[in-house]
Amino acid sequence: MTSFDASERLIWAGRGAAYAGSYARLCAHPAPRLLDAARVGPDVRVLDVGTGPGTVAAAACARGARVTAVDAEPTMVELAVRAAPSADVRVAVLPELPFRDGEFDAVVANFVLNHVGRPKAALAELRRVLRPNGWIAVTIWAAPPAPGQTLLGRAIQAAGAVRPPQLPSGLAPEDDFSRDESGMTGLMTAAGLREPVCETLRWDHHADAAEWWSGPAAGVASGGRIVQSQTPQVRAEIKRHFDALSAEFADEHGRLALPHAALLARARR
Repeated sequence: MTSFDASERLIWAGRGAAYAGSYARLCAHPAPRLLDAARVGPDVRVLDVGTGPGTVAAAACARGARVTAVDAEPTMVELAVRAAPSADVRVAVLPELPFRDGEFDAVVANFVLNHVGRPKAALAELRRVLRPNGWIAVTIWAAPPAPGQTLLGRAIQAAGAVRPPQLPSGLAPEDDFSRDESGMTGLMTAAGLREPVCETLRWDHHADAAEWWSGPAAGVASGGRIVQSQTPQVRAEIKRHFDALSAEFADEHGRLALPHAALLARARR
């Protein structure tokens, strides 16, 4: 386990419910296209890695697939069990999964590679459990990020918040890759996958400001950990700047339309 992986375990510990009430709806947006890319349909044996609250697993079950789902965080697994009761849901951590070689017809990972310290090793493990000629499909946030994704970071910076030293700033250089279409297909090729293709998805996520603030206020993700690590005075400053910057995305009713961009990639074993 890398220092990045260890930090991710701490960041997400106990955060299942807070994530479900804040960012989960955003991350659910690509789920239908993700399942289409992996050709998930009736009786397909599919593994949903990093299932979170079970959104993709539930959608795969609704298609009649035979679903196994895993997540590293137990509170996420509890939510996924309720969301997808017909799935086999368990705790498991990349890059070592408790499955046989070639056990699945399809593997999907929705916004998971941004949470692992060695993305190539994680993809190689997903390839291992995929049958020959099966499809793997993944999403990851694109870089540079879209304006809706930078709102919290701008508020944190404007407030003069200090990043906690135990929070890694990113992956080790030898493990990182370009978060664009060519970088994603190159990573898949390096992991031994064939015929990789990648596209950029862009959409506006609609949420009210209170919902969008609830994630960082509860310590969700690295931004939330930064917010929670500040003094009460700095936290109040972050919130003040967050409210002011949110006006850029608000309609006449105060509801936000936040532009986001993600990569959707697929490849064959």
